[in-house]
Amino acid sequence: MTSAGGADGGRCGDDGRHGDDGRRNVSDAAGVVVLGACATWSLVTGALHEGRPEGVLLAVLAVAAGYATGRIGGALLPVAAPCTGALAGLALAVTVPGLAPGPRFAGPLGHAGATAAVLALSAGAACCAAWAATAPAVRLALRALAVAIALTAAVLGSGSGFVCCTAVLLCSLAAGRMRRRGPAIAGLALVAAAVTGASWAVAARVLPDGLAEVLEGRLTQHRVQLWRDALRLAHRNAGLGAGPGRFVDFSPTAAQSLQPDGKPHSALFQQAAEQGLIGVGLLAVAYGWLLYALWRTARPTPLALTAGAALTALAVIATVGDALSFTAVSVGAGLLAGTATARPLADEAGPTRYGGGPDGTGRHRDEADPTDQRQRPGQNQPAP
Repeated sequence: MTSAGGADGGRCGDDGRHGDDGRRNVSDAAGVVVLGACATWSLVTGALHEGRPEGVLLAVLAVAAGYATGRIGGALLPVAAPCTGALAGLALAVTVPGLAPGPRFAGPLGHAGATAAVLALSAGAACCAAWAATAPAVRLALRALAVAIALTAAVLGSGSGFVCCTAVLLCSLAAGRMRRRGPAIAGLALVAAAVTGASWAVAARVLPDGLAEVLEGRLTQHRVQLWRDALRLAHRNAGLGAGPGRFVDFSPTAAQSLQPDGKPHSALFQQAAEQGLIGVGLLAVAYGWLLYALWRTARPTPLALTAGAALTALAVIATVGDALSFTAVSVGAGLLAGTATARPLADEAGPTRYGGGPDGTGRHRDEADPTDQRQRPGQNQPAP
């Protein structure tokens, strides 16, 4: 015999699951539209200006493939999948010469940014795995892995990587005390917007002389000159840009570089110069979509905010560096986002976007409150 209370709880649980599926479907559909628009716009601007959109298309494909893989892995192995991703990113940063910063790559600027991005994403994946774990010993070991990744960044000489990994780790620990993720997600968006505005201010020469000199010294004069070339090019072609891959054809600084790679070493300025204001808008919308997906996910709030912090660290690095030009970085971003928005086959404990469990109390909708001594009508009574 099924009790009326049990039947009501089952219906509530089904309603909650259907609600989670609906939110996930909305974010997935938004992702398809955003990534499709990015790919389409690169083809349009490439066709109009004889550009080379292959790099943009590869980046879009890498993000999509990583996201799909992360969704599958996060559903099947919610702890092992992000842990494996963290270890893979750490191994990649240590063993692949093209990503390790050093004397050989001191000039091009981009490789150090790629290392920092991979390590920041790896630290975020380790912290996400820690929040997904239930055993205290496993959770502690995974946080120790995140600390080891940050120390590895310091050993490799990636100062920005060490700072970003440390920031991700601290944000992850702080996220455990947050009940609502909306304000935190908004704060992450504000951080990315502030860094974007500051970089534009440096390139446009609108900062006070003293502050401008300090920032240019940290960024290097060569990088700032690349940004200013991109900004001038964007002013001349505000709508459509110069075409994907054509920045080097119009930049005196890039042409005179000892090791030219044809990039302004900033995703923001590369989009503005090569794909115009619409390209910049699509880049911002893609980042916003990732934050939206994390806000809507039914995964625990600390896990979602940890992934958001790592992706925001990537956005900051990409604004002042060339990180998104590396396929490994794009795949890693998609993997982390997919893992953090996957729905594990086994139920998870932990606060969701509603505060506690799926019903906002720390329990699932079909779980009774053991402290509630009141008996609801029909509870524990045989159904007629």
